Amino acid sequence: MANSISKRITLNYIKKAVLLILFITTGFIASAQKIVAADSVSVAIEKKHSPRKATIYSAVLPGLGQIYNKKYWKVPLIYIGFGAFAYFIDWNNDQYQLYRQAYADIVDNDPFTDSYEQFNEDGRWDNQRSQFTTRLKNAKDVSRRNRDLVVISTVAFYALNIIDASVDAHFFNFDISDDLTLNWTPGPLYSYHQKVVGIHCRIRF
Repeated sequence: MANSISKRITLNYIKKAVLLILFITTGFIASAQKIVAADSVSVAIEKKHSPRKATIYSAVLPGLGQIYNKKYWKVPLIYIGFGAFAYFIDWNNDQYQLYRQAYADIVDNDPFTDSYEQFNEDGRWDNQRSQFTTRLKNAKDVSRRNRDLVVISTVAFYALNIIDASVDAHFFNFDISDDLTLNWTPGPLYSYHQKVVGIHCRIRF
């Protein structure tokens, strides 16, 4: 009787040990397969797209990096932006040249240089020459400041075009699909330098 009970206990222990070994080994095999698959995928991705190329392309010719990243819809926006900046630079520079010449003519006391008269509507400033001179100087300074601000904005827009191409290139191979899966595999866990059995879960999205 005692021998039969001990045999049953021994068989139960053996069964549990075999199940435990199978449980752990399947976890190791599954993990190894995933590591190999991940390595092969990463190797395939690394040789596909180059953020460095996208950055250089956009630096050489704005919009070329976006074409390399296949973001074609951004190219018209980039050139519309540069066109608008060029227009405002030219307009503010024309205003600055007009006011600068008018101010230079009004302060030189030369009766033959009177370009400032185009800003003297109906002779309203004939008796207020000092105030008129001040207004022309202020208009000249404002036009120059506006022109310089638009130039700085154009440089910033150019830099933004390069940054945009570089960021898009870094995320070119990033998986943004709707696939959301939960995978679990058995594997060993380490707790205070001791191996324990547990379940390893991974969420992929």
